[in-house]
Amino acid sequence: MDFHKIKLLLNTVKYLKPIQVYYRLYYFLRNRLFRYNVKKRIIHDFNSIVWENGIDFDNSYFKKENSFIFLNISHSFSDKINWNFNQFGKLWTYNLNYFDFLNQENISKETGLKLIQDFIKNGALLKEGKEPYPISLRGINWVKFLSTNQIKDELINNTLYFHYCILFKNLEYHLLGNHLLENAFSLLFGAYYFQDEEFYNKSKNLLISELNEQVLKDGAHFELSPMYHKIILSRLLDSIQLIKLNSTWKKDDLISFLEQKASLMISWLHNITYENGNIPMVNDATYNIAPNSKNIFSYAKHLGVNSQHIKLSDSGYRKINLNNYELLIDIGNVGSSYQPGHAHSDTFNFELIKNGNQIFVDTGISTYEKNAIRQHERATSSHNTVKIGSKEQTQVWGGFRVAKRAKITHLI
Repeated sequence: MDFHKIKLLLNTVKYLKPIQVYYRLYYFLRNRLFRYNVKKRIIHDFNSIVWENGIDFDNSYFKKENSFIFLNISHSFSDKINWNFNQFGKLWTYNLNYFDFLNQENISKETGLKLIQDFIKNGALLKEGKEPYPISLRGINWVKFLSTNQIKDELINNTLYFHYCILFKNLEYHLLGNHLLENAFSLLFGAYYFQDEEFYNKSKNLLISELNEQVLKDGAHFELSPMYHKIILSRLLDSIQLIKLNSTWKKDDLISFLEQKASLMISWLHNITYENGNIPMVNDATYNIAPNSKNIFSYAKHLGVNSQHIKLSDSGYRKINLNNYELLIDIGNVGSSYQPGHAHSDTFNFELIKNGNQIFVDTGISTYEKNAIRQHERATSSHNTVKIGSKEQTQVWGGFRVAKRAKITHLI
């Protein structure tokens, strides 16, 4: 390794929290040197929980062609589904394993059930599907689908419970940020579904600590991606819905805490959303991944969650509306400092909209692969800002890494 790479690595690692370093080493050594036990519990008959979808996902599975479409890329499986299919990169494979399609509007109970059963049948071959983040998202989607359709299947329930036990033993403390928060949301769904006190206590503690840290004073999610903000907010609203629909199991103050954080996040989303309903494509963001703002606002209203109408501040974004123009400016620092995986080299970046039409736009993202496209989309030259010579404002590298960062030193 040359001196430049060593320096780059040191300038990246110095921002990490001790807990991230500890768990990265702990998981690395544990998984290679020891066998860790995941508890098994046989799930027999139990009372199903109540669930009603607040937001349906866009269609991504089409039964007739046995095809899936993620990231605007479609693929048909002529024979059987390969749940490890990676021809279009890891993010496409992740989406395949999330099972969002179980909650698309037009899927039938029979079709969804067959997809779950096929996944379980191929469980021994799974790769990405057994990682904590896909387990988290898939767990929520399975719980929603099974509960909506009142499906009681012993094999499915035992598989789901086992996956939750894997998640419990592999919470993403080494990453923190939205990953650990998604783990916590999913454990809440698992806790209610199985009425598991251990899952609930862990989930509650994580949700309180992480939401207190990750939701800024102006309501922004601290990774500063409008797309991830909407994903986290929709998950937060789902958690409120879950507790309200199944209020007899737990009676504590968690729901009031979640409602207060959701209200803050709704405020920021109102501030950041353009009149045409789109969000800015700043940092890691692209269209048709997160629910649209209109549906989120409607969902929040249904749940009785109101906006706090707080001005943009510590998120570092400012939005000016004047004479049919909308100007979004980024005058903030890289966020968050210890988890900047979705940050770009884009200080003083801006977007300009007139009468709902884009004039100056941001590149957004098209891939999470560690390749030249990913590097280009995060680079200074891909944004509406200043680049001096060959100097990057911020050293983005390795797909999700950031070393030296541009800093705002004076802001009026």
